[in-house]
Amino acid sequence: HIPMYFFLGVLSVLDVGCITVTVPPMLDRLLSHRRTIPYEACLSQLFFFHLLAGMDCYVLTAMAYDRFLAICRPLTYSTRMSKGVQRTLVAISGTCALTNALMHTISLSTLNFCGPNEVNHFYCDLPQLFPLSCSSTQSNELLLFVAGFIMSGTFPVLIIISYIHVAAAVLRIRSVEGRKKAFSTCGSHLTVVCLFHGTALFNYMRLSSVEASDKDKGVGVFNTVINPMLNPLIYSLRNPDVQGVLWRMLVRKRPMT
Repeated sequence: HIPMYFFLGVLSVLDVGCITVTVPPMLDRLLSHRRTIPYEACLSQLFFFHLLAGMDCYVLTAMAYDRFLAICRPLTYSTRMSKGVQRTLVAISGTCALTNALMHTISLSTLNFCGPNEVNHFYCDLPQLFPLSCSSTQSNELLLFVAGFIMSGTFPVLIIISYIHVAAAVLRIRSVEGRKKAFSTCGSHLTVVCLFHGTALFNYMRLSSVEASDKDKGVGVFNTVINPMLNPLIYSLRNPDVQGVLWRMLVRKRPMT
């Protein structure tokens, strides 16, 4: 019932959402051999994917701020990260992600698609849809680049700055056990941030002349399947608190002899 686990709960819901938006439709097409998707369904998938992935980005930044307050400002942590502040941060994250997803979806809906409309991917995403348009996509690509720069350029810098302060504070801790616990918690979060923003940079921060390839599909699988699958493992199995609770549950369930 502390803020870190509140944000982890939100992150887990977003991960489930990202998988639900992309993987079941892909499996349905593979099993039924139907390789078509209606235009409206494609736009809907694009909107919800960018909504959930965008909110993921903002929540990861909020988690870095939470770690900064917990380690660098422990005396005022409970007031600065109250339940109201937590809900406000999540609400702001959702609003920003909704605005970003709506901008991309509406701008894409203004384009004309003359055919052949063969999407070289297993879900609808902007870099794979732009080449199919017979309209000019210059403004759409500029919007994607600016949004990508803000989300995968500015926010990682904020996270790095917060962790520089965290590292300086942790190194001042005399207790070896205290250092180990602090670095373990922060290390899990940094691992997820690197995986998330690394794949986002590859997907969205590149020249429009680069054609879609099988590498994009591999990164897409990593982004929509492997990343959400690794998050619970990274945050749970490397977390002493979660390990302790899991161990107590397993011991409690053993039959008495």
